[in-house]
Amino acid sequence: MQVTETLNEGLKRSYHITVPATELDAKVDEKLAEAQPDVEMKGFRKGKVPLALLKKQFGQRLMGEAMQEAVDNAMSQHFEDSGDRPAQQPEVKMANEDWKPGEDVEVDMSYEALPDIPDFDAKSIQLEKMVVTPDEAAVDEALQSLAENAQNFEAKDGAAEDGDQVVIDFKGSIDGEEFEGGAAEDYPLTLGSNSFIPGFEEQLKGVSVGDEKTVEVKFPEEYGAETLAGKDAQFAVTVKEVKAPAAAEVDDELAKKYGAEDLEALKTQIRERLEAEYGNASRAVMKRELLDKLDEQVKFDLPPSLVEAEAKQIAHQLWHEENPEHQGHDHPEIEPTEEHQKLAERRVRLGLLLAEIGRENDIQVTDQEMTQAVMNQARQYPGQERQFFEFVQQNPQMRQQLQAPIFEDKVVDYVFELAEVSEKEVSKEELQKAVEELEDEE
Repeated sequence: MQVTETLNEGLKRSYHITVPATELDAKVDEKLAEAQPDVEMKGFRKGKVPLALLKKQFGQRLMGEAMQEAVDNAMSQHFEDSGDRPAQQPEVKMANEDWKPGEDVEVDMSYEALPDIPDFDAKSIQLEKMVVTPDEAAVDEALQSLAENAQNFEAKDGAAEDGDQVVIDFKGSIDGEEFEGGAAEDYPLTLGSNSFIPGFEEQLKGVSVGDEKTVEVKFPEEYGAETLAGKDAQFAVTVKEVKAPAAAEVDDELAKKYGAEDLEALKTQIRERLEAEYGNASRAVMKRELLDKLDEQVKFDLPPSLVEAEAKQIAHQLWHEENPEHQGHDHPEIEPTEEHQKLAERRVRLGLLLAEIGRENDIQVTDQEMTQAVMNQARQYPGQERQFFEFVQQNPQMRQQLQAPIFEDKVVDYVFELAEVSEKEVSKEELQKAVEELEDEE
C-alpha cells in the first residue's frame, strides 16, 4: 500500500492512496478461508467447498468489502503515523472510477487537519471574581415576594375592583338554551386573571355582594369546543362574596407554607438560594473574562471549513431570531457577514482550545453527569420523559448537544483552579449590571 502526499498548504491536506491488486486478492482469499469451514454447497460436505469455487461465487461481493477495509486501514495508519487529526470527516473518492478486477485501487483523500494548539500557562492568567454577600434587605425583599405569592383573600365592603376575588354562581346559555359546562356554584374568580372568556371579568368590576348581573360575551372563533366557538352567550351571575387580596404575614406560618420549620429557617434557605444565584452570576462573568483572555492570548490557524460552517450557523440562527414568523427553512440563502465571521472564528478557536485542554488533562463527562443532564432536559416534556430518554439514546447528535456544555464547564473550572483569582466585594446591582452587559454582547 502506498500513500503519496499531493497537497500540504496550511491545514489542508491531500493524499493519493494506492492499494495493490495483489493485496486486495490476499484479503479476499483471507475472508474466504475464514468462511470456508461454515459454507455448505450442494455436492460438497460442509467446510469442503474448494476455495477456487468459493472465490468464483462470492469473490466479487467480498472484493467490495476488501476494498473498503483496505482504504480504511490505510487512512487509520496514515493518521497514526502523521499524528494528524481531521477537523471533519475526510473526503474520499475513487481516483480510477473505471476500476476493473485485477487492477490496483487508487483513492484520493483530502481533509483539513486540526491545528497544533500552542501551550499556555494557565497559572499566569489573572481573573477577578465578583462576590456579593446577601444582606438583610435582599432577604426581606425575597420574603415579601414569597408573602405576596402566598396571598389570601379577605372579605371586603364595597364594589369589586381589578385584583379582587369574587365568589359567584353562574349559568350560561346560548339563544336561551343552557349549554353543558356553562354553570358553576361558589366559583372563586380573580378579576384581571384573564381565566375566563374575554370580556367576562371586565363586566364584573363594580359589582357588590348580592348583585345579580347578566354578562354578555362572545366565544372566540378558535375556542376549543366547536359547538360554542364564535357564539354569543349570556351568563346569569349571582355575586355571593367580594374579597380583597391580602399578603400573607411574614411569620412562622408563612415559613411552614414553604416547607421550613420557622421563619429563621426560611431566612437561612433564602440566604443560601441568594448565595447560589449570586455565585452562578459571578461565575458567568468570570467565565466570559477567561474566554476573552484566552481568545486574545492564544492564537493558531483555524480550519476554514469549521469557521465557514459556524459562521453560516450563526447567521442562520440570528436571521430566525429577527424573523420569528418564518418557522421553516424555506427562505433565501443567508450569507454570513464580517461580524458573523469574526464571531465564528472566536467560537471555533475557543472550542478547539478548550477541547485540547480537556484532552490533554483527561477531562471527561461521566455517565452520572450525562444522566443528570438528560433528566433535567426531560422535565421539559412532562408525561413523555421515557420517550425523551429513548430519543437521546438513539440520537448521537442530541447526546453531543447535552454533553458539550458540561464538558466546557468542567474545562473552564479546571482552568479556574490554576489561574490567579482575586475576589472583589461588589453590590448586587454591580453584579447585575455585569450580567446585563454579558447578555448585550451575546
